Amino acid sequence: MHFTRSKLAIMSVLSASLMITACSNSENAKKNNDGTLTATAPATGQASNLTERNAQQRLIKTLEKNFKTANINAKIIDIKPTELANIYWVNLEGMAPVYTTSDGQYIMQGDLLRLGDKTIINVNDAFQSEISKKLLSELKVEDLIVYPAQGKTKHVVYIFTDISCPYCHKLHEHMAEINSKGIEVRYIAWPRGDQFIPAMESVWCSKDRKAAFAQGIAGVELPPASCKNPVRDQYQIGLNMGVNGTPAIYSMDGLYLGGYMTADEILNRLNN
Repeated sequence: MHFTRSKLAIMSVLSASLMITACSNSENAKKNNDGTLTATAPATGQASNLTERNAQQRLIKTLEKNFKTANINAKIIDIKPTELANIYWVNLEGMAPVYTTSDGQYIMQGDLLRLGDKTIINVNDAFQSEISKKLLSELKVEDLIVYPAQGKTKHVVYIFTDISCPYCHKLHEHMAEINSKGIEVRYIAWPRGDQFIPAMESVWCSKDRKAAFAQGIAGVELPPASCKNPVRDQYQIGLNMGVNGTPAIYSMDGLYLGGYMTADEILNRLNN
């Protein structure tokens, strides 16, 4: 089944999301009993930053309360001020980001576009790609399935994939063509449901992951396998990046390129 990241109804998307608890630590701050943040060491010129962090922390609590009241299952991963006064960008686990007013009373879904230049700028891209780039850089190559470029490597893309996904199968059939354009592909495991986790773990536990992946995506039932593997961790990374379906293609800079794409479409997106 093919999924997209765009224009889903906010209530249905938020209420249908999977909730996985995650913890976030800060090296330079700690929570007080009132929920505000206090620096553990003085920092010259950081007063405004501390005020902003406190405001964001209060906004997070307000949004969480309002989500709960509205019976919306949404876990806030990150929140940042935008270039518009009193408008914040909110990164939600496993779903498209939203924008909120500074009082947490209104949320808006969709693209925030900046006009004035020859090129229309999507404000969301800068926020999301920054987070995605960091998460992708933390992945170990040996934990992925890598298909090297033919000849000189011009680009590297990361693709969240699932052997049960027809569009992943369709994309995989064109792997040689993608590689021939100087694009290295790095597969990340992203089972679309609990029922698909064992099959993906069988792939990642195989001595020859490429062969096992090719068999699995072709519909061959793989033997059960159990080993220490990164499948669930990679799935969590996808959630933190806002992945909600497969395939999901990203550049090394964390820019979301799209879902299923032809080799030429991938190359054009990378070049532009």
